[in-house]
Amino acid sequence: MNTPNSFESPGRAFLINAWYAAAWADELTDQMLPRRLLDIPVVFFRTSDGRPNALHDRCPHRFAPLHLGKRVDDRIECAYHGLRFDCSGACVHNPHGNGMIPKRAVVRSFPVVERYHLIWVWMGDAERADPSAIPEFEFLTDPDFQNVKGYTLAEGHYELMTDNIMDLGHIEFLHPGLLGSEAVRRAQSGVVQEGHTVLSKRRTSHEILPPFLQRWYEAGDRFVERWLDVRWDPPALMKLSVGVLPEGEPAQSANESQGCHLMTPASATATHYFWAQGRNWGARDPEMDSGRLASLRKAFDTQDKPMIEAVHQNMGGLALDELNPVMLSVDAGPVRARRVLAQLIAAEQTALSPASAPRPPGD
Repeated sequence: MNTPNSFESPGRAFLINAWYAAAWADELTDQMLPRRLLDIPVVFFRTSDGRPNALHDRCPHRFAPLHLGKRVDDRIECAYHGLRFDCSGACVHNPHGNGMIPKRAVVRSFPVVERYHLIWVWMGDAERADPSAIPEFEFLTDPDFQNVKGYTLAEGHYELMTDNIMDLGHIEFLHPGLLGSEAVRRAQSGVVQEGHTVLSKRRTSHEILPPFLQRWYEAGDRFVERWLDVRWDPPALMKLSVGVLPEGEPAQSANESQGCHLMTPASATATHYFWAQGRNWGARDPEMDSGRLASLRKAFDTQDKPMIEAVHQNMGGLALDELNPVMLSVDAGPVRARRVLAQLIAAEQTALSPASAPRPPGD
């Protein structure tokens, strides 16, 4: 029997029972926001009290996208034949015939949480959606932090995007003069796993930062120690802490920024990338923030994104392990994260027996 929480399984490549970043909170206004997540079309909208909601963006009648319709109070009216659906996904109005509502006139609703100025969505079993499982990104809402943020849609598998952050050994070569220096290759590095969390740590010494980072971290052209620590939580949620300490200065003189890099698969070949960076030192400086935002957009949109898309294209649709890649020391973090994710997906697939597998609305 069909239920409001039945839906089409979005594919083997994804961890289903997990929280995914779906949008920055300010993207979701009084208009509907369509977004493809895990190869499923989803429509987000706020009710009159400001609460975020998410429905499968597909009317069960003729499968029209619901976001093409309109809001009627706190309901969505399908643009094709006027069926209306409430926040639970139930059809509450049928303008045709005697107005009787078919039992199967229901779309899937997804658990949604607004936290850290982000809209989070749970794409799996609604009964397992525990908001406390969302990893910590407190800097995003800490009033002491001056944050800049952005969003990028990239043509590439989301694990390639994860690899790019878990392996920061690339920044000397892909971001020369902007984020990296030759000291990065000399850095001490290590990887630690705590439960399902993977920590990738890198520390440089006797480093002269690129000019923009000299200004950003208020280090000038002095030699510094820099640490770049990434915390990865499944499926692809990363927090990046970057600290800079001028040589000879006490530890409390360090300035440490906080950042997030959140990858959500749109499909097996495209990724939503939500990123932010913040600092909690120095006077508020809109000009510096503007320069910082421009530098990050340059790094992510004109350097990382084209490279990831080229890699994805060059892989010809094959998975990384199918191509038997050469491994370097910088791959320790990405490999560990991939292994944890693969184990979680395998366990989830094993638990999902054919008898209990979800079915598309309308079956």
